[in-house]
Amino acid sequence: MAHFAVGFLTLGLLVPVLTWPVSAPLLVIPVALSASIIRLRTLADERGVTVRTLVGSRAVRWDDIDGLRFHRGSWARATLKDGTELRLPAVTFATLPHLTEASSGRVPNPYR
Repeated sequence: MAHFAVGFLTLGLLVPVLTWPVSAPLLVIPVALSASIIRLRTLADERGVTVRTLVGSRAVRWDDIDGLRFHRGSWARATLKDGTELRLPAVTFATLPHLTEASSGRVPNPYR
């Protein structure tokens, strides 16, 4: 669904690009958005969490995670035992039941 929105954005950007060719670099915006949609994700299983960003990925075991923090309108952040934080793309308070299931109950479900 998100790619449809990017497609419509691209169609909207074609008008200024075709009428004023100097604005062609604007077409980089939909390409960057599509790359973000494809690449950014959090994969969780019973062993730990793997976070994929635009340029890399990082795997963290559940034993290394001290807790989760949430900010309004933002993705969750895992607080690690060494004091650092790891942003969890696409994990929000609403998706916690999925994380609870994937973590075999290590992350509590606030809706129960």
